[in-house]
Amino acid sequence: MFILGDKTNIVIKYGKKTVIGLVEPVTVTGPSGKKKEVLARIDSGATKSSIDVKLAAELSLGPILKAKIVKSATGKSIRAVVQAKIVVADHEFTTEFTIADRTEMKYGVLIGQNILSKGFLIDPVKEVPR
Repeated sequence: MFILGDKTNIVIKYGKKTVIGLVEPVTVTGPSGKKKEVLARIDSGATKSSIDVKLAAELSLGPILKAKIVKSATGKSIRAVVQAKIVVADHEFTTEFTIADRTEMKYGVLIGQNILSKGFLIDPVKEVPR
């Protein structure tokens, strides 16, 4: 195990995996290059990552690639799917996100299995860097 970064952004590596907490700072970039750093909720039960509709509009995410039926605590719904670039810990990906109204949620971005499967371990006691 080794640790990278500074006091405000610590990245912990365990073998080839990066250890993240239940909430992580991420940077989302739209196709025009506009970036936004936000806190994201880590959800190993979500198959696909999700982004708030207002944040998606702010970053001009699009075009819509497809629609996907999503099961959530509120039932089934059809969501648009877009592509965006995201940086989680020290990993950068271009991946798909479903667009959802997350205004009632504490976090505008939800990181699901489509990102977590690319080399992350979740430590529920790891705190968000301040």
